[in-house]
Amino acid sequence: MADLRVRSEIAGSVWKIEVAVGDEVGAEDTLIVLESMKMEIPLLAPRAGVVKEILVAEGEALAEGDVAVVLG
Repeated sequence: MADLRVRSEIAGSVWKIEVAVGDEVGAEDTLIVLESMKMEIPLLAPRAGVVKEILVAEGEALAEGDVAVVLG
């Protein structure tokens, strides 16, 4: 199965990273929690897979469409 780049759907900052490289995740599992306008918004896995890369750090600002996680 091809790698899947999970993109942020909103502009905000990375509040908490919920997974680590190598973790197996299911569809709809929370990968990262973003903070935008004092709201916490989860970035969910669109499908099951294994976390291959985490391209962000806690506290980092993200723009809408930025790649945050790569699933394999």
